[in-house]
Amino acid sequence: MSEKRIINCGAAIREGLIEAALADSSVIFFAEGIADPSSVYGTTEGLRRHISADRVIEMPLSENALTGVAIGAAMAGKRAVLSFHRVEFALLAMEQIVNNAAKTHYISAGRHRVPIVIRLIVGRGWGQGPEHSQSLESMFALIPGVKVIMPTFPADAKGMIIAAIQDDSPVIVIEHRWCHYVQGDVPNGIYTASINGPLQLRQGNDLTIVSTSFMTLEAMRAADQLAENGITVDLFDLRVVRPLKTAEIKQSVRRTGRLITIDTGFQMFGIGAEIVAQVADECFSSLRSPPARIGLPEHPNPSSRGYLPGLYPDSTTIIKTIAPMFDWDVGKLQKILETIDLKKPAHALDIPDPSFTGPF
Repeated sequence: MSEKRIINCGAAIREGLIEAALADSSVIFFAEGIADPSSVYGTTEGLRRHISADRVIEMPLSENALTGVAIGAAMAGKRAVLSFHRVEFALLAMEQIVNNAAKTHYISAGRHRVPIVIRLIVGRGWGQGPEHSQSLESMFALIPGVKVIMPTFPADAKGMIIAAIQDDSPVIVIEHRWCHYVQGDVPNGIYTASINGPLQLRQGNDLTIVSTSFMTLEAMRAADQLAENGITVDLFDLRVVRPLKTAEIKQSVRRTGRLITIDTGFQMFGIGAEIVAQVADECFSSLRSPPARIGLPEHPNPSSRGYLPGLYPDSTTIIKTIAPMFDWDVGKLQKILETIDLKKPAHALDIPDPSFTGPF
């Protein structure tokens, strides 16, 4: 048996980019600051040591223009990988993404394809505030013609980024920057992971939990605490928000009778809202309690640490939301919450939780 190789998610994504580029000379990279010291949070560092410099293209601060160039290159036979340091930068290129990348295959009756990967970094912390702490996956998931993936764990992230590059459709990869720190066992070499559905992490009979990206880590912590109190869960890391595959989730709800969804983005109009709607449409008679959704509140994300307590969902939020489903009394709920608090490391709310180090 080979030894485990533990690296973090950011390093795994970097490996995936390099492996895909070495395997296919048509892969090219675009970004603002692709080769500067930050190198898109380290994920593009050293690309020019592995492939020719003309395949690693530094672009000016003009998001709509550089997205258009990348789309044109993809239509001309390249496999373009476009990286944005923050999801908000892609808002300046929405016309290109929505009307060019997403629609070209359809309006050309299948004659043209746009094999482009657009990497968008989401997440909160370090005082980034309302313009740089948003998770806008539901916005991109609305667009027919693109695939939208949200990797959480290192091995999955590497395989998914390679699969995205090899895909002939536009693929938007939404990476939570706190997930970049998550560690896990990652195979060497090139391989792919499915970009066509959720990944079941836990099996149980009492509750179905569906989470996205960094919220999967909080859901795992909540699931551990629930298990200590005799409640077992089906836990799904959604991974792919378009195309949204819910067959396994519905099958689970038919057995457990309970559903909770946990989004990294806003609760209203969120990914969880669509999952709950589909479950209500097709599994209503199986439900033992109303489905619950967890997400961000309906206001911009603050910069000040003073406004952060209670804003971002965590395992405590999940447990509080689940409690009515099992008719817990106040005493039992309080005891469970106290246990969770004792296990939480002391750290500022706007930096990654140091306990999430894997492997998972």
